[in-house]
Parts: sequence; structure tokens; C-alpha cells
Amino acid sequence: MPTIFIRLFLTLVMAVFWLNPVTAQNDGDHQNHSDGNSNSEEGFDAGKFVIEHVLDAYDWHIASYGDKHFSIPLPIILYSNYPELHSGKKLHVFMSSKFHHAHDDYKGFRISHSEEFNGKIIELNEQGHEIGRPTDLSITKVVAGAMVSAIVLFSLLFAAAHTARHNRGRAPSGTQNLVEPIILFIRNEIARPSIGDKNYKKFMPSLLTLFFFILLTNLLGLIPIFPFGANVTGNISVTMVLALFTFFVTNISGNKHYWKEIFNPDVPTWLKLPIPLMPLLEMTGMITKPFVLMVRLFANMLAGHMIVTVFLSLIFIFSSLMGPAAGYGVSPISVAFAVFITLLDVLVSFIQAYVFTLLSAIYFGMASAEHH
Repeated sequence: MPTIFIRLFLTLVMAVFWLNPVTAQNDGDHQNHSDGNSNSEEGFDAGKFVIEHVLDAYDWHIASYGDKHFSIPLPIILYSNYPELHSGKKLHVFMSSKFHHAHDDYKGFRISHSEEFNGKIIELNEQGHEIGRPTDLSITKVVAGAMVSAIVLFSLLFAAAHTARHNRGRAPSGTQNLVEPIILFIRNEIARPSIGDKNYKKFMPSLLTLFFFILLTNLLGLIPIFPFGANVTGNISVTMVLALFTFFVTNISGNKHYWKEIFNPDVPTWLKLPIPLMPLLEMTGMITKPFVLMVRLFANMLAGHMIVTVFLSLIFIFSSLMGPAAGYGVSPISVAFAVFITLLDVLVSFIQAYVFTLLSAIYFGMASAEHH
């Protein structure tokens, strides 16, 4: 029960922070109408609001109050493809605050608002026209969120290891009580049944890394307070890297029987010659397995963040259409549903970490299984 109240409080804080810009926008709308301007600002754009809060960004938005935006600038690291426009300089490093929330150019670079490169950094020529994208190695919000997850994970595991050494020969306590049951569960319920008693040990570091990183990143992404709340596993680039991790470990560890089943499976010859039908199907399956891992994790975590944001956007929609009083009036219902979905996302976070680890273990087992 205390956890429920804490999450309710955090969601209320987030809703209050985000409600203020809508109120300011409404005031501007009323002023434009009173001035007789037919090109008044449009109402609240729920779609844009939802997308902006689940996509990656070059700064870490904290809160907004009226026309003021509070955010943490992040490092921009660019490698120019047109050094002649920068006096021969190729590498450019500066903070994202130089763009002033994507309103200004800086040193021949801009956060584009075009349809093709919207939200991405592009290079400008001497006339200020967009000419292409530089090589972008910037520390974005998703990258920073992944770093925060790694720091928290290392701290947790080192604390558990220190406690385990201190409690050698005694009953577990402290963080060891939290981590050790999870490790034993992955070993006894995932690794051994899926890989086998003979080979499971060499895959345990990979499986533990996947499970702990995905689970912790999922959970930290549900906390709407800096330095947490980044939609890391809801970014397909992150889930692609995790899926490629499984893909490479599977194929590097594959024994001769695994590769034989791919290129020369035990099927009738007419399924292999003259058209290599079965080898093509096996190779397609080898590629689609990590693709399924990537999309499943990405879609489930992105959907959870989007649903919570959609419920919170109801506050802004009512405020935009009927005034701030209506927004505050509907906020208890919106926040209640958002809290419910957030609690459901806690369960989904565990399930997705378990499923990703289980499927990876199954693939590892298929690659290392002995021929029968």
C-alpha cells in the first residue's frame, strides 16, 4: 500500500508540472480572440504531447511553468561531414543548451523542424539551409537514462556481493536477500531447463546481465522524477542492441550440430537441392528470432508509457476545451487511471524481462545442444 501512495503522489506531481503550460496557452488563446486575430493558436495537441514525451531528446526536461522550461542540458557530440564549413574542424562538442530548446542555430548546426529530419541535428550551409546530417554521437536522454540504470545496477550488485562476502557461512541479509533469489531463479528455472546442466554455466553471465538490466531499466523508467523516467526500453535502438547481444552470443556459441541444422538439415534432398528451401528458411529464422525479441520489448514498454501519457493528456484536453477548472476537475480520474496503468506496468516490466531472458536462454540452448 505505501508504494501505491508514493506512485500516486509522483504522478500528481508530474501532472501539476505539465498542467501549467496548458493554462498559459489558454490565456494566450483568449488574448488572441479578444484582439480579433483569426490566426489564434490552436488548442492542445494531444498527439504531439504524447509523442514528445516518449521520444528521445537532446536535453532532459524536468518541468515547465508558464513560458519557462526547466531542463538539464546534455552533451552534443558531432562529427561534421562538411569540415570546410567549419574552418576544417570536424569534431564539435558543446551542450544542448546552446540550441535554446531547438529555437536557435549554433556553429552551423540546428535541431531540425523539417518533416524529414524532425527532432534531429542537421548541418547548415553558409546561407542557413539544411544540407544533411552530421555523424551524431550525442548523449541523448535515452543514453543518459541507460547510464543511470547501469550505475544503479552496478551499485546494487556490488552491494549484494559485499554483503554476501560479509555473510559467508551465515544467513543472507540486506541486498543479498534481494538479488540472490533472482539469481537462483534464473539459474534453476530458466538456464538449466533451457540450456541443460552441462552448458548452462557459461551462459549465466549473459542471462543475468540481460535480466537485471532490462528489469531495472523498465522499473526506473516508471519513476517520473529526474534522473529517472527515461523511456529507455521503449526506444527501438536500445532493444535492437539487446537483441543483437542475444544474436551474437547464440551464433558465436553455436556448435557444429547447430550450424549443420541450418545449412544441411536432416530433411529430404528435394527440400535442399536444387533450391535450398530449408536452409533459406533456417537462416530466415535465425534472423527473425532477435527481431521478435527487439519488437516485443520495444512495443510493450512504449505502449505502457504512451497509455499513461494519454490518460494524463485528458487533463490538458479538458483544460484546453473548457478552461483550467475542467482540467483540474478531471485530473483525479485521469491520475487514478494513470496510477493503475503504472502499477500494471510494474508487472509488465517483470514479465518482459523474464520473457526476453527465457527466449534468449532457449536460443542459447538450441545453439549448444548436442546431436541426438
